[in-house]
Amino acid sequence: MVSKILIANRGEIALRVLRACKELGIATVAVHSTADADAMHVRLADESVCIGPPPSRDSYLNIHQIVAACEITGADAVHPGYGFLSENAKFADILDAHGITFIGPTAEHIRLMGDKITAKQTAVELGIPVVPGSDGEVRPENAMEIARSIGFPVLIKATAGGGGRGMKVARTEADLDEAVSTARSEAAAAFGNDAVYMEKYLEKPRHIEIQVLGDGEGNAIHLGERDCSLQRRHQKVWEEANSPALTQEQRLKIGEVCAAAMRKLKYRGAGTIEFLYENGEFYFIEMNTRLQVEHPVTEAITGIDLVYEQINVASGKGISVEQKDVVFNGHAIECRINAEDPRTFVPSPGTIQTWHTPGGLGVRVDSGAYQGYRIPPYYDSLIGKLIVHGRTREECLRRLSRVLDEFVVDGIKTTLPLFQDLVKNPDIQTGNYDIHWLEHYLAGDHA
Repeated sequence: MVSKILIANRGEIALRVLRACKELGIATVAVHSTADADAMHVRLADESVCIGPPPSRDSYLNIHQIVAACEITGADAVHPGYGFLSENAKFADILDAHGITFIGPTAEHIRLMGDKITAKQTAVELGIPVVPGSDGEVRPENAMEIARSIGFPVLIKATAGGGGRGMKVARTEADLDEAVSTARSEAAAAFGNDAVYMEKYLEKPRHIEIQVLGDGEGNAIHLGERDCSLQRRHQKVWEEANSPALTQEQRLKIGEVCAAAMRKLKYRGAGTIEFLYENGEFYFIEMNTRLQVEHPVTEAITGIDLVYEQINVASGKGISVEQKDVVFNGHAIECRINAEDPRTFVPSPGTIQTWHTPGGLGVRVDSGAYQGYRIPPYYDSLIGKLIVHGRTREECLRRLSRVLDEFVVDGIKTTLPLFQDLVKNPDIQTGNYDIHWLEHYLAGDHA
């Protein structure tokens, strides 16, 4: 077991990792920018180190400062959380060169899955179903030929992309040149890499992802699926497990496909394989080689602590459960509470005047916020996650409706009113939605 973990992140995920470390009896080091000096994870950690000014590039993305903090404090492992350096292969390599354990997959696997083209090629080799699309990079001179072979509409995507940047739809041949050009420009600006690829555009798919765990030695399991179809601008807003769209037979079948692939790959740690799902078919879109924001819904229905498992695997102890031990119990929903205007989604940084979180059976709030905390304007607007568990989806929705009315945040604007509306919507109550549903709803198109 590692003896001291430096948490290379901030906000709710830093606090989430810290709590797991404390329960395991592992010493913790918090790193923070000057803007986060009064953050809750900094207050609760055994030690803390300031690593720079507010801009992420000068603090949370500053590899040299983080390595120096490890050396100063004697931390022998780093947990990267999600975002920032969590999928940075160079960071994993540098930690390894310094004899520091990276609590995550190998740098090789991060690189393999970090590029959308190689990830898709690898998925094919591993027997994972993929979306029909280009075999490699698409350029203006070959785009039309590839699009005609796939069939319109097509989706142009940045190979190094994420969060919807560098992603454009071409519904007809007339749209293609502009879509490719715009996607390449956005990709170059956002990622420093203008390479794009092409996939068949699915009209009304759901976003289904499979949680996997591997020990790096050829053993791997799956922990079922999460439905992340409620999205705005390709950003997840509401996640649930199990998916209301899948049967037990479907979830076990696709889960075993993913677990078998991870065994073949000898994948290490936690990972998520993401699919579009339409008309009973799964189509691979990407793999995230890290802990996901929405991991608590999986923990709620399985009772398995994913951060524990990450630390155990990194310590050489392997996975604590076998596939036969995984039992899916009830239903869970997570709402991402953002410091944003619920109508315009403009960020709302500022000081929290009142912070009252809900309670009761099956209720979990992951947040580093507190009354009097000042939300800095420099980072992602996520300030907390509300996770509710029930014996059935219907019970879970009733419980969610109740706790949303108990959750009080004053001094800033939040997305809580959006969820109070969504939980009452007939389509949400019946599980009748796809990845485009929320944007149509927000645009006033409720059909």
